Amino acid sequence: MTAYTIEFEPLGRRGQCQTNESLLNCARECSAGISSVCGGRGTCGACRVRVLSGTVSEPTSRERETFSSQEIEEGWRLACQTYPYSDCQVSVPAGSMTASQRTQVEGLQTKVTIEPPVQVFRLQLAPPSLSDLQADADRLLEALSQQHQQHHYQVDIHVLRTLPLQLRAWNWKCQAAVQHNEVIAVEPLSSRQLGLAVDLGTTKIAGYLVDLSNGRTLAAQGMTNPQISHGDDIISRIHSINSTGSGAKLQKLVIDAINRLASELCDEAAANTGEILEAVVVGNTAMHHLLLGLPVGHLARAPYVPAACGTLDIKARQLGLHIAGGAFIHLLPNIAGFVGADHVAMLLATREIWQAGGLTLALDIGTNTEVSLISEGRITSASCASGPAFEGGHIKNGMRAASGAIERLQIVDNHIHYQTIAEAPPAGICGSGIIDTIAQLYRAGIIDQSGRMEKNHPRVHSRQKQPEFWLVNREERDGLPPITITQRDIRELQLAKAAIRTGIELLLKANGHSEDQLRQVIIAGAFGSYIDISSAITIGMLPSLPPDRFQQVGNAAGSGARLALLSARLRTEAQQIASRVRYLELAGASDFTPIFLQAGYLGRYRLKQGIREEID
Repeated sequence: MTAYTIEFEPLGRRGQCQTNESLLNCARECSAGISSVCGGRGTCGACRVRVLSGTVSEPTSRERETFSSQEIEEGWRLACQTYPYSDCQVSVPAGSMTASQRTQVEGLQTKVTIEPPVQVFRLQLAPPSLSDLQADADRLLEALSQQHQQHHYQVDIHVLRTLPLQLRAWNWKCQAAVQHNEVIAVEPLSSRQLGLAVDLGTTKIAGYLVDLSNGRTLAAQGMTNPQISHGDDIISRIHSINSTGSGAKLQKLVIDAINRLASELCDEAAANTGEILEAVVVGNTAMHHLLLGLPVGHLARAPYVPAACGTLDIKARQLGLHIAGGAFIHLLPNIAGFVGADHVAMLLATREIWQAGGLTLALDIGTNTEVSLISEGRITSASCASGPAFEGGHIKNGMRAASGAIERLQIVDNHIHYQTIAEAPPAGICGSGIIDTIAQLYRAGIIDQSGRMEKNHPRVHSRQKQPEFWLVNREERDGLPPITITQRDIRELQLAKAAIRTGIELLLKANGHSEDQLRQVIIAGAFGSYIDISSAITIGMLPSLPPDRFQQVGNAAGSGARLALLSARLRTEAQQIASRVRYLELAGASDFTPIFLQAGYLGRYRLKQGIREEID
């Protein structure tokens, strides 16, 4: 039987596919994770792909129901219904990827001209003699001047302490790293020039090890922020510090975590942490302050003013970060008390999208969701306290996006179809699965617009006088307790999604626009990449707009941190972006409460001047 080569982009996966084998099966064979809730029957529509080149089978009736004629003409197909008749190149959009694959493509980079603030120069020094008694540091600086026309530098004190032994051990051949008019590292000629980009989130820390010479990301990893033991969200951590004086402890927790992350990234890339010549760290304003040991109590009190907003360059060793001896940590500017450098980094990474024109909404969804409305170069930003529900927090069977978490769910004829991360036995439900579940329960009429659960459904049980819907029963879990969604869980999600929708509406209102004028919606953040847009619209979390106006861009804050690591020019651009932002404090809006109440309803609707208009 004939076999064809199928390339799955942007996953970088390639596999052999028989003519009687669907693209979905081929993807599974070559570990290109494509979602499929219905098991390949074509009923869930989760495995949408676009055939870029090659010949495939004719669209089935299922596909013609799923896609418009124009979409089919453009190559959109269901992977489970499509069979190759030649070699093919297939594009897998973020919404069709499993969680593990989305995590991998979060590392995709925007093209950038490499001009890192750290410059590295190879040097050959003349050894000292009885007739040449010049000091080692002066000899190094003179070589920089004569061989590379780099003048007026000094040597970092940490570098100076080891310089004499190193120069002699390396036979007076070395490379010098220079930044801010200072030699920050001296290394053997074989050393690589590496940088560390960190997205310091409230819940998760993402790290990227980057080759400063060519811009390649050598390794990327994520880990849970250990500060979570002191509170799920920013406010609870601030209260913990105020009541226990644990600020220094929280700072040490995050510094130790970044050191561990740097070490693991270097192990993966066969490098050592001493080759990291600079780190760029972005995070929300509270994470920024906790990292630097700045006071945070005032961030939880009106008028929520930060201690510092400007760009900072701080010696890494001052914070206890174990990288090159004289290396700096660069922190991008904050915008306000609850909109930080991570949002600036996201705007930097997506600038080519929003600069293209048209009214644009940019959201970075997480425990704290930052939203910007961009119109003709004007940027207005706000912060929405969405809470930990999207990370599985405060949900009875909620969990983070780990093996066994239900990440996709569909209800068909009262039958529950779900997909778990890594196709492991179901252990709980993560944020994207929670949104899918609420959307499906609403569509099936099991919960109404107010979020109230129908108690007479066969899958609805009562526990401690509270109704709960059984997603996975005891038999399916070999006797373990069922996985359920409770009435309280629904209320938690309604509060989280209402915070986001209220922020969107107030930004539009403050700028004299309406939802239907939005030309594009950028959705960033690790969680933002996982959600199903149609489910988010169904529960009223996002405005009801055509699907082609939404673009999921992954961890754009991490991408922005990498851009700043590689380009001094883009650091300046990040500062310019931050200076252009007008911050809108939602708590000060007189109509916040009535809009928030309206935004808590489920269903597809428009908000016009705070009034909810249902959409059929």
